[in-house]
Amino acid sequence: MTKELQQQWAQCLTILADNLTDSAYRIWFAPIVPLQFENGTLVLQVKSQFVAEYIEENYLQILSSTIIRVFGQGTHLEYRVLIDAASGAATQLPSAGAHAQAKPIVNNLPRQRDNFESQLNTFYTFDSFVAGEPNKLARTAGVAIASQPGYTAFNPLFVYGGSGVGKTHLANAIGNQVKVLNPEARVLYVSANTFKLQYQDAAKNNRIPDFLNFYQSVDVLIVDDIQYFAGLKGTQDTFFHIFNYLQQSRKQLILTSDRPPIELKDIEERLLTRFKWGLSAEIKNPDYQLRKNILLSKMRRDGIVLSDEVVDYIATNVRNSVRDLEGILASLLAHSTLTDREIDIRLAEEVISHIVAIQPKKITVGDVLGAVAEHYSLPEKAILSANRSKEIANARHIAIYLTKELTDSSLTEIGFKMGRRTHATVLHSIALVKDRLEFDPVLRQTISQLESALRH
Repeated sequence: MTKELQQQWAQCLTILADNLTDSAYRIWFAPIVPLQFENGTLVLQVKSQFVAEYIEENYLQILSSTIIRVFGQGTHLEYRVLIDAASGAATQLPSAGAHAQAKPIVNNLPRQRDNFESQLNTFYTFDSFVAGEPNKLARTAGVAIASQPGYTAFNPLFVYGGSGVGKTHLANAIGNQVKVLNPEARVLYVSANTFKLQYQDAAKNNRIPDFLNFYQSVDVLIVDDIQYFAGLKGTQDTFFHIFNYLQQSRKQLILTSDRPPIELKDIEERLLTRFKWGLSAEIKNPDYQLRKNILLSKMRRDGIVLSDEVVDYIATNVRNSVRDLEGILASLLAHSTLTDREIDIRLAEEVISHIVAIQPKKITVGDVLGAVAEHYSLPEKAILSANRSKEIANARHIAIYLTKELTDSSLTEIGFKMGRRTHATVLHSIALVKDRLEFDPVLRQTISQLESALRH
């Protein structure tokens, strides 16, 4: 920077200070460093791309008029932004009125090493994340991201689902695996609420540029419960620019929410659009098999021994979340230890009844028909038809029998929904299956399997 350039930029700062609020001047303009003025182009160094974008959006008119006043008509403005501290690579971004293209600049600046704290929960790994159909898509994408963060089609990865289904566990597992494969990677986990508080503190203390520089230095950014950005305009504006910078720099973003992007309220449309750029993957409430596998996994991890009857009872009745399953196990252990009782089905019923509202699953005629059709690989319409082939008639009898056993439907309702059959036909089917159950072990096993599937 020449002495003349320094003096000219000092004149610009004087004009800007006279026309802006004190906080606006100190945050956005005082830190700027003029680098050069050659061939009618003024290059200003700013701390981040966000700073350049913010000035362009909010102060371009006053900045442009000030520069023209000091440097002369026809002056073009460019911003110099360091984009990779490791290699010293930077870019020069033209102002809205400039015609120059962004030009990469490479400096041999060493990357500063620091004590970067990822805030990851090291207990949340892929090994402890039990896979199943409800979380298959999200987990598969997470594994792919962990091996190549920023270089898959899943950027951002937007994981959504109800409370306690494993969103936070999966997000942390991705971050932890990235760190295993690349210990130097800057991986940051932060809750949306923490991000909001950090932003508000930075704004209050005129440290927005430092706040942005920190977040734009991250290689993998994980923001949990993004729905809590709702209605926070300043937080959303800032995150928008951080998102853009990281995504354009091929850094990985992982976001979690309790609902899909389309259902988020009071979030700016430009952010919602970006949330949909990568993959939106739902983690559903765990099904019976996944709940059972989670219980078995935690039992092996903690050295707990439970009977199959107790495991089945817990998996059947604790349906909403993984967190509920963990709570039930902890409660059972506490009750068993404090009361010196064995963890049997009676203790399980007693403990669970005080924690979870146990409601028998409502089984419908359609549920029964679908289960029987799937078991015998038959179309539902074939079972409802007048076809009397042995295979179809057998499936029809079983469907009618199970409907009587597992639903509240009357015989008349069953007959109507099973192809408009008469009361007598329904009674005949039920009696036929009951008689066969006494001597046919294969049928007994089939009925047991179907009942278990329907009840769970």
